[in-house]
Amino acid sequence: MISFESDYNNGCTPEILRRLADTNDDRTSGYGSDPYCQSAIRRIREAVQMTDADVFFLIGGTQTNATVIDSLLMGCEAVITVETGHIAVHESGAVEAFGHKVITLPAVDSKLTAATLDRFMDTFTADETAPHMVQPGMVYVSMPTELGMVYTRSELANLYEACRRHHLRLYIDGARLGYGLMSDVCDYDLPFLARHCDVFYIGGTKVGAMFGEAVVFTGISAPKYFFTTVKRHGALLAKGRMLGIQFDTLFTDGLYLRLSRHAIAMAARLKEVFARHAIPMACLSPTNQQFVILSPSQYDVLIAQVAFEIWERHADGTLTCRFVTSWATTDADIDYLDRCLAAL
Repeated sequence: MISFESDYNNGCTPEILRRLADTNDDRTSGYGSDPYCQSAIRRIREAVQMTDADVFFLIGGTQTNATVIDSLLMGCEAVITVETGHIAVHESGAVEAFGHKVITLPAVDSKLTAATLDRFMDTFTADETAPHMVQPGMVYVSMPTELGMVYTRSELANLYEACRRHHLRLYIDGARLGYGLMSDVCDYDLPFLARHCDVFYIGGTKVGAMFGEAVVFTGISAPKYFFTTVKRHGALLAKGRMLGIQFDTLFTDGLYLRLSRHAIAMAARLKEVFARHAIPMACLSPTNQQFVILSPSQYDVLIAQVAFEIWERHADGTLTCRFVTSWATTDADIDYLDRCLAAL
């Protein structure tokens, strides 16, 4: 069945698969102490234009978020995000499981604004009982957001400045970072993003890798014992070279951004198909996640032919459904969906 269910339902890009096969008989040290991880670290430092950035490879997104947040917060501190933030909705309370409250604030177009953060922090610090409360210690955002929206250059710069003003760390979840950076509306590059946060991660799982994420500390150095904290969270891979090989490949000859650009091109075709068949969009995402509104009858017919997700059910019976393109989406996939919609 043709699938638009997610951007991680394929194995991995052929370039990575070949590298893994070609190096299969190599014998290297574990836990990232291998030449492939060291090469990947050098390439990522070059990509972010920071020779002293601290880079670590972890096995998955949920482990990465929980590990980074836990490593940066004291026991009495919380992390701030928007109400639709991934750590607040779709990570099964992983952050809270390690003792840190997730404070949710209203979003503007699914993004956290500097003005919203300022209002919250000004109110919090003015409260005479604030010492009795969980203390805000950092801010979490994703780029792109859960609804596929992209922070603009000014929005990101203003948010980072607000974080500094309130002595908060800014952490960017980059599970789909490549798709955000390659969006037509993105007005900055990876080095700009790296200079406007304290730590972020480059998502591999959803952008061509078999698995794995690369955590990059740019505005600060990695916390003491971060490596040990990674292991404590079950996010350390013994066969670390499996991660190093993948990121070394992704950051060779611009592969990471080429794969991301392809997904954006496929998403543009997807939007054209939906428009041609008068399928309304739930929001105008500029990235690889597209959200449409289907009637129950449209859903019943289409789900039997194409895999996709229900995002939200509405009181009138209609459904917001998510269709996701990726590095692996083909023109043939889009053409098939086009034919299915024509038959509705």
